[in-house]
Amino acid sequence: MQRIPSGALALTLLALTFTACGPETGTTPEVAPPPPALATAPLFDPDTAYAFVAKQVAFGPRVPGTHAHRACGDWLVATLKGYGATVIEQTGTVTAYNGQPVPLRNIIASWQPEKKDRLLLFAHWDTRPVADHDKERPNDPIDGANDGGSGTAIWLELARHLQAQPTALGIDIFLTDVEDMGEPSGAMGGDDENSTRTWCLGSQYWVKNPHVPNYTARFGILLDMVGSVDARFPREAFSMRYAPQVVNKVWKAAAAVGHGDRFLSETRQYVGIDDHVIVNEGLGIPCIDIIAFDATTNGFPPTWHTHADNLAGIDKESLQAVGATVTQVVWAEK
Repeated sequence: MQRIPSGALALTLLALTFTACGPETGTTPEVAPPPPALATAPLFDPDTAYAFVAKQVAFGPRVPGTHAHRACGDWLVATLKGYGATVIEQTGTVTAYNGQPVPLRNIIASWQPEKKDRLLLFAHWDTRPVADHDKERPNDPIDGANDGGSGTAIWLELARHLQAQPTALGIDIFLTDVEDMGEPSGAMGGDDENSTRTWCLGSQYWVKNPHVPNYTARFGILLDMVGSVDARFPREAFSMRYAPQVVNKVWKAAAAVGHGDRFLSETRQYVGIDDHVIVNEGLGIPCIDIIAFDATTNGFPPTWHTHADNLAGIDKESLQAVGATVTQVVWAEK
């Protein structure tokens, strides 16, 4: 994903709270409405999700075209098939910002593929080939434990339950490739439209070549950088533009499962582009992005595109907050 430069960050909405004062006597205390009934959903296991992050990191940086990328991709496909999925791999070649060809491997795992009504759950599984936000070894690839690894791990943990406890809707887990090979900061002189479109190449390929003709879904949820320590998730601005109803659904589920403190009410504009933008604009599927915001950077977590994006920076409580929330959403859809 690409972030908006810090000077362009804007707080787009603020919730104002008003307190109504009644007479001191003769008033009836307000009774809070009961919490919504929870769907019968499997128990999300943050330890298993963490192990899935660790497994990905153990392969090494998953840069397209490398041995680590091929080996991790093979493991992802085998794991998803082991959980009962029908797996389609999209392979091809895309062109990076510098004009170089890059091999592509999108992985789409489907459960109950015969169902027309579907949910799209996606995350990128590749990692950044450079640490261009790090002073140390800026030209070396990063581990991508959070940026790539965390979202993929949560969907793998959810996938672990799909065969034993089927959902009412068909499920597609789309692991996008070549998301994080966009133009390095300052390499081509700006964050213009051409620079923005050097990111998310796997999802750009997919919307032009869906794995199923005329593919559609009820809605989609993108996970990106969801495993950082004490992660907090405002309502991301593109998500609110394209799919506010989905944001509301997910944020209500977060509150219902006890993680409302992580899912903030305010809307923030801090993402320049991410895979959900491509899918919203390319296929018209209402998609949202659950992606961490950090007040200390006024943007993404401080490990973003640095060598500090390693396993030591992954927080099981953050994985649990996001994982339990999206699990509740998926199994609640009827």
